[in-house]
Amino acid sequence: MKKILVTGAHGQLGTELNFLSSLLETHAFTFASHQDLDIASETEVQALLEKDKFDVLINAAAYTAVDKAESDKETAYKVNATAAGILAKACKQHSCKLVHLSTDFVFDGTIARPLLEDDTVNSLGVYGASKLEGEKLVQQHNNDALIIRTSWVYSSFGNNFVKTILRLCKERDSLNVVSDQIGSPTYARDLAAAILNIVQREKWVSGLFHYSNEGVASWYDFAIAIRDYAELKTSINPIETSQYPTPAVRPKYSVLNKRKFKETFGIAIPYWRDSLKQCVNLLK
Repeated sequence: MKKILVTGAHGQLGTELNFLSSLLETHAFTFASHQDLDIASETEVQALLEKDKFDVLINAAAYTAVDKAESDKETAYKVNATAAGILAKACKQHSCKLVHLSTDFVFDGTIARPLLEDDTVNSLGVYGASKLEGEKLVQQHNNDALIIRTSWVYSSFGNNFVKTILRLCKERDSLNVVSDQIGSPTYARDLAAAILNIVQREKWVSGLFHYSNEGVASWYDFAIAIRDYAELKTSINPIETSQYPTPAVRPKYSVLNKRKFKETFGIAIPYWRDSLKQCVNLLK
């Protein structure tokens, strides 16, 4: 029986991991929120790993408020970078395998094809820069870590784009949604299932990998699909990014190439529309 620690217990991915872990009787899971464990405290992290001797740590904790990060740089870097380095170092010292989650926002959106793990990174805002620094610190302190970049995460838990669109469709007759930012929505339950599949294996694989649901969409396409699966009637209009200014600049194109992930782990990745339909049905 493996002992597995999950940080970011109350986030979308952490909650999905908690839900799915209840189906796995062969492993002992501990879920820690930021109230339970300050991952930016080397003392707290070292004490916990020394005491409980975990086999795997899944770091699902992150500062994900993309726009707020622009004015709260210190906190974003503390959670996304400093803490990632502390966890990586502690896992290395205590022979605990580390799965660390990162983001498509490490890219600037100028490469107009599905992005490979070794493509040039150049984050446009504080959120992406802090997550990129986190990747570097994990690699620096722990060469045995598994880093997974993902994108456009949503779930039936927590706050996310899917829930926002559902709420707005019930409140308004029409919505404007950006149509010139392209990526791949990712159902957190699919990502959680893939991670649990990996950590249960006898053979550990380290390195940097990309995971998102299959297929490509704009935020406009995503919103239309959410509305349609929920059987709502709101009119949704496509607009350009320039018509919807935000504090943080988003990458125009951040579709992730998953070939390395699929070839390495042999895990089938669901199509984004199929997964979205499941999630919307849960929310209905």
